[in-house]
Amino acid sequence: VFGLFLFRVSLQYLIKQFIIMSIKQTIGNKTFEVTKELIDSLTILIDEKKVGEINIALNALHPSDAAELLSNLPEQSRSDLFLLETIELKADTIVELNNTLQKDILNKLPADAIVNILNELESDNVLKIVSNLNKEKKLAVYEKIPLKEKQLIEEVLNIYPEDSAARLMQTEYCAVSPNWTVGETIDYLRENEDLPKEFLQIFIVDNFGKLIGSVPSSRVLRNPRNIKMDNIMDRRPVLINGDLDKEEVGNLFEQYNLVSAGVIDRNKKLIGMITADDILTVVKEEGEEDVLKLAGVQDEEVTDNAFKITKKRFIWLLINLFTAVIASRVIGLFDGNIEKVVALAVLMPIVASMGGNAATQTLAVTIRLLATKELTTDNLFKIINKEFCIGFLNGLFFSIISALFVFFWFYDFKLSILIGISMIINMIFAGLSGIIIPVMLEKYKIDPAIASAVFVTTITDVIGFLSFLGLASFVLGI
Repeated sequence: VFGLFLFRVSLQYLIKQFIIMSIKQTIGNKTFEVTKELIDSLTILIDEKKVGEINIALNALHPSDAAELLSNLPEQSRSDLFLLETIELKADTIVELNNTLQKDILNKLPADAIVNILNELESDNVLKIVSNLNKEKKLAVYEKIPLKEKQLIEEVLNIYPEDSAARLMQTEYCAVSPNWTVGETIDYLRENEDLPKEFLQIFIVDNFGKLIGSVPSSRVLRNPRNIKMDNIMDRRPVLINGDLDKEEVGNLFEQYNLVSAGVIDRNKKLIGMITADDILTVVKEEGEEDVLKLAGVQDEEVTDNAFKITKKRFIWLLINLFTAVIASRVIGLFDGNIEKVVALAVLMPIVASMGGNAATQTLAVTIRLLATKELTTDNLFKIINKEFCIGFLNGLFFSIISALFVFFWFYDFKLSILIGISMIINMIFAGLSGIIIPVMLEKYKIDPAIASAVFVTTITDVIGFLSFLGLASFVLGI
Protein backbone atom coordinates (compact mmCIF):
# COMPACT_ATOMS: atom_id res chain seq x y z
CA VAL A 1 0.00 0.00 0.00
CA PHE A 2 2.84 2.36 0.91
CA GLY A 3 4.52 1.57 -2.42
CA LEU A 4 1.33 2.37 -4.31
CA PHE A 5 1.06 5.63 -2.38
CA LEU A 6 4.65 6.57 -3.32
CA PHE A 7 3.99 5.66 -6.94
CA ARG A 8 0.85 7.86 -7.02
CA VAL A 9 2.65 10.83 -5.43
CA SER A 10 5.59 10.44 -7.84
CA LEU A 11 3.28 10.23 -10.84
CA GLN A 12 1.39 13.39 -9.77
CA TYR A 13 4.71 15.20 -9.28
CA LEU A 14 5.95 14.19 -12.73
CA ILE A 15 2.67 15.26 -14.35
CA LYS A 16 2.83 18.64 -12.58
CA GLN A 17 6.45 19.18 -13.65
CA PHE A 18 5.56 18.26 -17.22
CA ILE A 19 2.73 20.82 -17.23
CA ILE A 20 4.95 23.58 -15.84
CA MET A 21 7.73 22.68 -18.27
CA SER A 22 5.33 22.86 -21.25
CA ILE A 23 4.09 26.27 -20.12
CA LYS A 24 7.64 27.57 -19.65
CA GLN A 25 8.62 26.22 -23.05
CA THR A 26 5.78 28.18 -24.65
CA ILE A 27 6.80 31.27 -22.68
CA GLY A 28 10.35 30.91 -23.94
CA ASN A 29 9.29 31.10 -27.58
CA LYS A 30 10.11 34.39 -29.29
CA THR A 31 6.58 34.66 -30.65
CA PHE A 32 3.94 33.86 -28.07
CA GLU A 33 1.01 31.78 -29.28
CA VAL A 34 -1.92 30.40 -27.33
CA THR A 35 -2.01 26.71 -28.18
CA LYS A 36 -4.41 23.95 -27.18
CA GLU A 37 -1.59 22.28 -25.23
CA LEU A 38 -0.98 25.47 -23.24
CA ILE A 39 -4.68 25.92 -22.47
CA ASP A 40 -5.02 22.25 -21.44
CA SER A 41 -1.92 22.52 -19.20
CA LEU A 42 -3.25 25.58 -17.38
CA THR A 43 -6.72 24.01 -17.10
CA ILE A 44 -5.22 20.97 -15.35
CA LEU A 45 -3.39 23.22 -12.86
CA ILE A 46 -6.67 25.06 -12.16
CA ASP A 47 -8.60 21.80 -11.69
CA GLU A 48 -5.95 20.61 -9.21
CA LYS A 49 -5.89 24.06 -7.52
CA LYS A 50 -2.11 24.37 -7.90
CA VAL A 51 -2.10 28.09 -7.07
CA GLY A 52 1.68 28.40 -6.75
CA GLU A 53 2.34 26.86 -10.15
CA ILE A 54 -0.43 28.97 -11.73
CA ASN A 55 1.09 32.17 -10.32
CA ILE A 56 4.54 31.22 -11.62
CA ALA A 57 3.21 30.41 -15.09
CA LEU A 58 1.02 33.51 -15.55
CA ASN A 59 3.43 36.03 -14.04
CA ALA A 60 6.24 34.76 -16.27
CA LEU A 61 4.20 35.92 -19.28
CA HIS A 62 3.97 39.44 -20.66
CA PRO A 63 0.69 40.97 -19.37
CA SER A 64 -0.90 41.05 -22.83
CA ASP A 65 0.07 37.39 -23.43
CA ALA A 66 -1.31 36.39 -20.04
CA ALA A 67 -4.55 38.23 -20.85
CA GLU A 68 -4.79 36.43 -24.19
CA LEU A 69 -4.30 33.08 -22.47
CA LEU A 70 -7.00 33.85 -19.88
CA SER A 71 -9.40 34.96 -22.63
CA ASN A 72 -9.06 31.58 -24.34
CA LEU A 73 -9.62 29.46 -21.22
CA PRO A 74 -12.93 27.57 -20.95
CA GLU A 75 -15.45 29.73 -19.11
CA GLN A 76 -15.77 27.31 -16.20
CA SER A 77 -11.99 27.05 -15.75
CA ARG A 78 -11.68 30.84 -15.80
CA SER A 79 -14.38 31.16 -13.13
CA ASP A 80 -12.67 28.51 -10.99
CA LEU A 81 -9.34 30.33 -11.37
CA PHE A 82 -10.57 33.56 -9.83
CA LEU A 83 -12.27 31.74 -6.98
CA LEU A 84 -8.90 30.39 -5.86
CA GLU A 85 -7.41 32.15 -2.85
CA THR A 86 -3.94 33.73 -3.08
CA ILE A 87 -4.11 33.87 -6.88
CA GLU A 88 -1.70 36.58 -8.04
CA LEU A 89 -2.20 38.46 -11.28
CA LYS A 90 -0.26 41.48 -12.49
CA ALA A 91 -2.41 44.60 -12.55
CA ASP A 92 -1.36 45.19 -16.16
CA THR A 93 -2.79 41.76 -17.07
CA ILE A 94 -6.22 42.85 -15.82
CA VAL A 95 -5.95 46.06 -17.87
CA GLU A 96 -5.17 44.06 -21.04
CA LEU A 97 -8.37 41.98 -20.78
CA ASN A 98 -11.32 42.96 -22.97
CA ASN A 99 -14.09 44.97 -21.28
CA THR A 100 -16.58 42.10 -20.99
CA LEU A 101 -14.08 39.75 -19.37
CA GLN A 102 -12.61 42.51 -17.22
CA LYS A 103 -16.03 43.36 -15.78
CA ASP A 104 -16.74 39.70 -15.08
CA ILE A 105 -13.43 39.12 -13.30
CA LEU A 106 -13.32 42.38 -11.33
CA ASN A 107 -16.77 41.92 -9.90
CA LYS A 108 -15.79 38.46 -8.64
CA LEU A 109 -12.64 39.69 -6.87
CA PRO A 110 -12.78 40.98 -3.28
CA ALA A 111 -12.51 44.74 -2.77
CA ASP A 112 -9.05 44.43 -1.17
CA ALA A 113 -7.70 42.66 -4.28
CA ILE A 114 -9.12 45.40 -6.53
CA VAL A 115 -7.55 48.12 -4.36
CA ASN A 116 -4.18 46.35 -4.67
CA ILE A 117 -4.61 46.34 -8.45
CA LEU A 118 -5.47 50.07 -8.47
CA ASN A 119 -2.40 50.89 -6.39
CA GLU A 120 -0.15 49.45 -9.08
CA LEU A 121 -1.71 51.41 -11.95
CA GLU A 122 -1.50 54.95 -13.26
CA SER A 123 -4.65 57.05 -13.20
CA ASP A 124 -5.75 56.42 -16.81
CA ASN A 125 -5.95 52.68 -16.16
CA VAL A 126 -7.47 53.27 -12.71
CA LEU A 127 -10.37 55.04 -14.45
CA LYS A 128 -10.89 52.09 -16.79
CA ILE A 129 -10.93 49.63 -13.91
CA VAL A 130 -13.32 51.65 -11.73
CA SER A 131 -15.72 52.32 -14.62
CA ASN A 132 -16.05 48.53 -15.08
CA LEU A 133 -17.11 47.89 -11.47
CA ASN A 134 -20.75 47.43 -10.55
CA LYS A 135 -22.25 49.86 -8.04
CA GLU A 136 -21.87 47.57 -5.03
CA LYS A 137 -18.25 46.71 -5.77
CA LYS A 138 -17.40 50.35 -6.51
CA LEU A 139 -18.71 51.48 -3.11
CA ALA A 140 -16.71 48.75 -1.39
CA VAL A 141 -13.54 49.89 -3.18
CA TYR A 142 -14.19 53.58 -2.39
CA GLU A 143 -14.21 52.74 1.31
CA LYS A 144 -10.63 51.49 1.05
CA ILE A 145 -8.95 54.20 -1.06
CA PRO A 146 -7.92 57.75 -0.01
CA LEU A 147 -10.64 60.42 -0.19
CA LYS A 148 -8.63 62.58 -2.59
CA GLU A 149 -8.22 59.71 -5.06
CA LYS A 150 -11.93 58.85 -4.80
CA GLN A 151 -12.95 62.47 -5.48
CA LEU A 152 -10.66 62.67 -8.51
CA ILE A 153 -12.09 59.47 -10.00
CA GLU A 154 -15.68 60.54 -9.43
CA GLU A 155 -15.03 64.00 -10.86
CA VAL A 156 -13.79 62.55 -14.16
CA LEU A 157 -16.49 59.85 -14.34
CA ASN A 158 -19.34 62.28 -13.57
CA ILE A 159 -18.26 65.29 -15.64
CA TYR A 160 -16.84 63.72 -18.79
CA PRO A 161 -18.64 61.27 -21.14
CA GLU A 162 -17.45 57.70 -21.63
CA ASP A 163 -15.62 58.18 -24.94
CA SER A 164 -14.05 61.53 -24.09
CA ALA A 165 -10.40 62.58 -23.89
CA ALA A 166 -10.61 62.87 -20.08
CA ARG A 167 -11.40 59.15 -19.83
CA LEU A 168 -8.14 58.42 -21.69
CA MET A 169 -5.88 60.80 -19.79
CA GLN A 170 -3.66 60.14 -16.82
CA THR A 171 -3.73 62.80 -14.14
CA GLU A 172 -0.04 62.32 -13.38
CA TYR A 173 2.02 64.71 -15.52
CA CYS A 174 5.05 66.98 -15.30
CA ALA A 175 4.30 70.72 -15.30
CA VAL A 176 6.69 73.56 -14.41
CA SER A 177 6.76 77.36 -14.51
CA PRO A 178 8.18 79.19 -17.55
CA ASN A 179 10.50 81.06 -15.16
CA TRP A 180 12.23 77.88 -14.00
CA THR A 181 15.68 77.13 -15.33
CA VAL A 182 16.66 73.86 -16.98
CA GLY A 183 18.67 73.01 -13.86
CA GLU A 184 15.68 73.56 -11.55
CA THR A 185 13.51 71.45 -13.83
CA ILE A 186 15.99 68.55 -13.87
CA ASP A 187 16.28 68.65 -10.06
CA TYR A 188 12.48 68.65 -9.81
CA LEU A 189 12.25 65.61 -12.08
CA ARG A 190 14.75 63.72 -9.95
CA GLU A 191 13.22 64.54 -6.57
CA ASN A 192 9.44 64.44 -7.20
CA GLU A 193 8.02 60.97 -6.61
CA ASP A 194 4.51 61.85 -7.81
CA LEU A 195 5.49 62.18 -11.47
CA PRO A 196 4.45 59.54 -14.05
CA LYS A 197 6.69 56.51 -14.50
CA GLU A 198 7.34 57.50 -18.11
CA PHE A 199 6.82 60.79 -19.95
CA LEU A 200 8.28 62.51 -23.00
CA GLN A 201 6.73 65.94 -22.63
CA ILE A 202 7.12 68.60 -19.93
CA PHE A 203 4.24 71.06 -19.82
CA ILE A 204 4.66 74.76 -19.08
CA VAL A 205 1.85 76.38 -17.08
CA ASP A 206 1.24 79.91 -15.80
CA ASN A 207 0.39 80.88 -12.22
CA PHE A 208 -3.26 79.85 -12.78
CA GLY A 209 -2.39 76.38 -14.05
CA LYS A 210 -3.22 77.22 -17.67
CA LEU A 211 -1.20 75.42 -20.32
CA ILE A 212 0.96 77.90 -22.26
CA GLY A 213 3.66 75.69 -23.77
CA SER A 214 5.52 72.38 -23.76
CA VAL A 215 9.09 71.10 -23.97
CA PRO A 216 10.30 67.64 -25.05
CA SER A 217 12.29 66.07 -22.21
CA SER A 218 15.20 65.48 -24.61
CA ARG A 219 15.45 69.25 -25.22
CA VAL A 220 15.71 69.85 -21.48
CA LEU A 221 18.58 67.38 -21.17
CA ARG A 222 20.48 68.96 -24.06
CA ASN A 223 20.40 72.60 -22.84
CA PRO A 224 22.61 74.32 -20.22
CA ARG A 225 21.29 74.44 -16.65
CA ASN A 226 20.97 78.23 -16.58
CA ILE A 227 18.62 78.49 -19.60
CA LYS A 228 15.02 79.33 -18.72
CA MET A 229 12.21 77.02 -19.80
CA ASP A 230 10.48 80.03 -21.38
CA ASN A 231 13.31 80.23 -23.92
CA ILE A 232 13.12 76.61 -25.10
CA MET A 233 9.40 75.84 -24.94
CA ASP A 234 7.02 75.38 -27.87
CA ARG A 235 4.60 78.28 -27.53
CA ARG A 236 1.73 76.75 -29.53
CA PRO A 237 1.00 73.40 -27.88
CA VAL A 238 -1.88 71.28 -29.16
CA LEU A 239 -4.67 71.67 -26.59
CA ILE A 240 -7.13 68.83 -26.11
CA ASN A 241 -10.39 69.60 -24.34
CA GLY A 242 -11.40 67.02 -21.77
CA ASP A 243 -14.81 66.46 -23.37
CA LEU A 244 -13.43 65.96 -26.91
CA ASP A 245 -14.40 62.60 -28.43
CA LYS A 246 -11.57 60.05 -28.38
CA GLU A 247 -11.78 59.55 -32.15
CA GLU A 248 -11.15 63.28 -32.60
CA VAL A 249 -8.18 62.98 -30.24
CA GLY A 250 -6.77 60.23 -32.44
CA ASN A 251 -7.13 62.49 -35.49
CA LEU A 252 -5.23 65.28 -33.70
CA PHE A 253 -2.38 62.92 -32.78
CA GLU A 254 -2.16 61.78 -36.41
CA GLN A 255 -2.43 65.30 -37.84
CA TYR A 256 0.26 66.85 -35.63
CA ASN A 257 2.48 63.74 -35.16
CA LEU A 258 2.11 63.88 -31.37
CA VAL A 259 3.65 61.51 -28.85
CA SER A 260 1.79 63.13 -25.94
CA ALA A 261 -0.54 66.07 -25.40
CA GLY A 262 -2.00 68.02 -22.49
CA VAL A 263 -5.68 67.79 -21.61
CA ILE A 264 -7.42 70.95 -20.44
CA ASP A 265 -10.73 71.70 -18.77
CA ARG A 266 -13.25 74.36 -19.84
CA ASN A 267 -11.13 77.05 -18.10
CA LYS A 268 -8.04 76.05 -20.15
CA LYS A 269 -6.44 74.62 -17.02
CA LEU A 270 -4.18 71.58 -17.44
CA ILE A 271 -5.81 68.49 -15.89
CA GLY A 272 -3.90 65.58 -17.41
CA MET A 273 -2.03 64.16 -20.38
CA ILE A 274 -2.65 61.59 -23.08
CA THR A 275 0.17 59.50 -24.54
CA ALA A 276 0.58 57.80 -27.92
CA ASP A 277 0.14 54.27 -26.52
CA ASP A 278 -3.42 55.15 -25.47
CA ILE A 279 -4.11 56.58 -28.93
CA LEU A 280 -2.84 53.43 -30.65
CA THR A 281 -5.47 51.50 -28.71
CA VAL A 282 -8.16 54.03 -29.66
CA VAL A 283 -7.27 53.95 -33.37
CA LYS A 284 -7.25 50.14 -33.34
CA GLU A 285 -10.61 49.95 -31.55
CA GLU A 286 -12.24 52.58 -33.80
CA GLY A 287 -10.98 50.83 -36.93
CA GLU A 288 -12.27 47.45 -35.76
CA GLU A 289 -15.57 49.02 -34.70
CA ASP A 290 -16.16 50.60 -38.11
CA VAL A 291 -15.35 47.37 -39.94
CA LEU A 292 -17.72 45.40 -37.71
CA LYS A 293 -20.47 47.99 -38.01
CA LEU A 294 -20.32 47.83 -41.80
CA ALA A 295 -21.30 44.19 -41.44
CA GLY A 296 -24.02 44.97 -38.88
CA VAL A 297 -21.91 43.57 -36.04
CA GLN A 298 -20.78 45.45 -32.96
CA ASP A 299 -19.47 45.10 -29.40
CA GLU A 300 -18.70 41.39 -29.68
CA GLU A 301 -15.97 39.78 -27.61
CA VAL A 302 -14.43 36.34 -27.93
CA THR A 303 -15.75 35.56 -24.45
CA ASP A 304 -19.40 36.33 -25.34
CA ASN A 305 -21.69 33.29 -25.45
CA ALA A 306 -23.73 32.30 -28.51
CA PHE A 307 -27.05 33.65 -27.15
CA LYS A 308 -25.58 37.07 -26.40
CA ILE A 309 -24.02 37.36 -29.87
CA THR A 310 -27.25 36.16 -31.53
CA LYS A 311 -29.18 38.87 -29.72
CA LYS A 312 -26.75 41.56 -30.93
CA ARG A 313 -26.85 40.45 -34.56
CA PHE A 314 -30.61 39.83 -34.72
CA ILE A 315 -31.82 43.40 -35.24
CA TRP A 316 -29.71 44.06 -38.33
CA LEU A 317 -30.50 40.68 -39.83
CA LEU A 318 -34.18 41.50 -39.30
CA ILE A 319 -33.77 44.82 -41.11
CA ASN A 320 -31.95 42.99 -43.90
CA LEU A 321 -34.91 40.64 -44.18
CA PHE A 322 -37.32 43.52 -44.71
CA THR A 323 -35.06 45.16 -47.29
CA ALA A 324 -34.68 41.82 -49.09
CA VAL A 325 -38.49 41.62 -49.26
CA ILE A 326 -38.50 45.03 -50.99
CA ALA A 327 -36.04 43.76 -53.61
CA SER A 328 -38.14 40.61 -54.05
CA ARG A 329 -41.26 42.70 -54.62
CA VAL A 330 -39.46 44.52 -57.44
CA ILE A 331 -38.66 41.15 -59.06
CA GLY A 332 -42.30 40.12 -58.56
CA LEU A 333 -43.43 43.03 -60.72
CA PHE A 334 -41.72 41.36 -63.68
CA ASP A 335 -42.46 37.70 -62.99
CA GLY A 336 -44.25 37.41 -66.33
CA ASN A 337 -41.15 38.60 -68.21
CA ILE A 338 -38.97 36.14 -66.32
CA GLU A 339 -41.31 33.28 -67.23
CA LYS A 340 -41.03 34.17 -70.92
CA VAL A 341 -37.25 34.64 -70.97
CA VAL A 342 -35.54 32.32 -68.48
CA ALA A 343 -32.17 33.95 -69.22
CA LEU A 344 -33.33 37.01 -67.26
CA ALA A 345 -33.43 34.97 -64.04
CA VAL A 346 -29.94 33.65 -64.79
CA LEU A 347 -28.43 37.11 -65.42
CA MET A 348 -30.19 39.13 -62.68
CA PRO A 349 -27.67 38.27 -59.93
CA ILE A 350 -24.76 39.53 -62.08
CA VAL A 351 -26.14 43.07 -62.28
CA ALA A 352 -27.15 43.21 -58.60
CA SER A 353 -23.86 41.70 -57.39
CA MET A 354 -21.66 44.11 -59.37
CA GLY A 355 -23.68 47.06 -58.09
CA GLY A 356 -23.44 45.82 -54.51
CA ASN A 357 -19.67 45.36 -54.68
CA ALA A 358 -19.14 48.79 -56.29
CA ALA A 359 -21.31 50.43 -53.61
CA THR A 360 -19.37 48.67 -50.83
CA GLN A 361 -16.09 50.04 -52.21
CA THR A 362 -17.43 53.60 -52.27
CA LEU A 363 -19.05 53.16 -48.87
CA ALA A 364 -15.79 51.98 -47.26
CA VAL A 365 -13.91 55.00 -48.66
CA THR A 366 -16.66 57.40 -47.55
CA ILE A 367 -16.75 56.03 -44.00
CA ARG A 368 -12.99 56.53 -43.80
CA LEU A 369 -13.24 60.10 -45.14
CA LEU A 370 -15.95 60.92 -42.59
CA ALA A 371 -13.94 59.37 -39.74
CA THR A 372 -10.80 61.35 -40.61
CA LYS A 373 -12.78 64.56 -41.30
CA GLU A 374 -11.40 64.72 -44.86
CA LEU A 375 -14.92 64.91 -46.30
CA THR A 376 -16.27 68.44 -45.79
CA THR A 377 -19.05 70.62 -47.22
CA ASP A 378 -16.41 72.33 -49.38
CA ASN A 379 -15.31 69.19 -51.22
CA LEU A 380 -18.53 67.12 -50.97
CA PHE A 381 -19.87 67.88 -54.45
CA LYS A 382 -16.43 67.44 -55.97
CA ILE A 383 -16.20 63.94 -54.46
CA ILE A 384 -19.79 63.10 -55.50
CA ASN A 385 -18.95 64.16 -59.06
CA LYS A 386 -15.81 62.01 -58.95
CA GLU A 387 -17.78 58.98 -57.75
CA PHE A 388 -20.29 59.56 -60.56
CA CYS A 389 -17.45 59.47 -63.10
CA ILE A 390 -15.94 56.38 -61.46
CA GLY A 391 -19.32 54.64 -61.54
CA PHE A 392 -19.84 55.56 -65.20
CA LEU A 393 -16.35 54.41 -66.27
CA ASN A 394 -16.56 51.15 -64.31
CA GLY A 395 -20.07 50.62 -65.67
CA LEU A 396 -18.86 51.23 -69.22
CA PHE A 397 -15.94 48.82 -68.95
CA PHE A 398 -17.95 46.06 -67.28
CA SER A 399 -20.91 46.58 -69.57
CA ILE A 400 -18.65 45.75 -72.55
CA ILE A 401 -17.22 42.70 -70.77
CA SER A 402 -20.68 41.52 -69.64
CA ALA A 403 -22.25 42.11 -73.08
CA LEU A 404 -19.57 40.02 -74.81
CA PHE A 405 -19.90 37.29 -72.18
CA VAL A 406 -23.71 37.15 -72.57
CA PHE A 407 -23.57 37.22 -76.37
CA PHE A 408 -21.24 34.20 -76.56
CA TRP A 409 -23.35 32.43 -73.91
CA PHE A 410 -26.87 32.99 -75.31
CA TYR A 411 -26.08 34.32 -78.82
CA ASP A 412 -28.67 37.05 -78.27
CA PHE A 413 -27.64 40.58 -79.31
CA LYS A 414 -30.60 42.27 -77.57
CA LEU A 415 -29.85 40.48 -74.30
CA SER A 416 -26.24 41.69 -74.53
CA ILE A 417 -27.38 45.30 -75.02
CA LEU A 418 -29.80 44.91 -72.11
CA ILE A 419 -27.22 43.77 -69.58
CA GLY A 420 -24.72 46.39 -70.79
CA ILE A 421 -27.12 49.31 -70.24
CA SER A 422 -28.28 47.91 -66.87
CA MET A 423 -24.68 47.55 -65.74
CA ILE A 424 -23.91 51.21 -66.45
CA ILE A 425 -27.07 52.42 -64.67
CA ASN A 426 -26.52 50.28 -61.57
CA MET A 427 -22.80 51.09 -61.25
CA ILE A 428 -23.56 54.83 -61.36
CA PHE A 429 -26.30 54.52 -58.71
CA ALA A 430 -24.03 52.27 -56.64
CA GLY A 431 -21.28 54.90 -56.53
CA LEU A 432 -23.69 57.71 -55.72
CA SER A 433 -25.54 55.79 -52.99
CA GLY A 434 -22.21 54.73 -51.45
CA ILE A 435 -21.39 58.37 -50.73
CA ILE A 436 -24.76 60.14 -50.41
CA ILE A 437 -26.35 57.74 -47.89
CA PRO A 438 -23.55 57.85 -45.25
CA VAL A 439 -23.30 61.64 -45.62
CA MET A 440 -27.05 62.00 -45.04
CA LEU A 441 -26.94 59.68 -42.03
CA GLU A 442 -24.02 61.65 -40.59
CA LYS A 443 -26.03 64.87 -41.01
CA TYR A 444 -28.89 63.43 -38.94
CA LYS A 445 -26.52 62.14 -36.22
CA ILE A 446 -26.92 58.47 -37.18
CA ASP A 447 -23.74 56.41 -37.20
CA PRO A 448 -23.07 55.88 -40.94
CA ALA A 449 -20.81 52.89 -40.29
CA ILE A 450 -23.58 50.78 -38.79
CA ALA A 451 -26.58 51.95 -40.81
CA SER A 452 -25.25 52.61 -44.32
CA ALA A 453 -24.63 49.05 -45.50
CA VAL A 454 -28.28 47.97 -45.19
CA PHE A 455 -29.66 50.94 -47.14
CA VAL A 456 -26.93 50.91 -49.79
CA THR A 457 -27.43 47.19 -50.43
CA THR A 458 -31.18 47.68 -50.80
CA ILE A 459 -30.78 50.55 -53.26
CA THR A 460 -28.29 48.68 -55.47
CA ASP A 461 -30.53 45.58 -55.49
CA VAL A 462 -33.68 47.55 -56.28
CA ILE A 463 -32.03 49.70 -58.98
CA GLY A 464 -30.27 46.66 -60.43
CA PHE A 465 -33.42 44.57 -60.71
CA LEU A 466 -35.59 47.52 -61.79
CA SER A 467 -33.21 48.67 -64.53
CA PHE A 468 -32.52 45.15 -65.82
CA LEU A 469 -36.07 43.81 -65.77
CA GLY A 470 -37.67 47.14 -66.71
CA LEU A 471 -35.45 47.59 -69.73
CA ALA A 472 -36.14 43.97 -70.72
CA SER A 473 -39.76 44.93 -71.40
CA PHE A 474 -38.59 47.42 -74.07
CA VAL A 475 -35.42 45.85 -75.44
CA LEU A 476 -36.80 42.32 -75.72
CA GLY A 477 -40.38 43.40 -76.50
CA ILE A 478 -42.02 41.31 -73.76
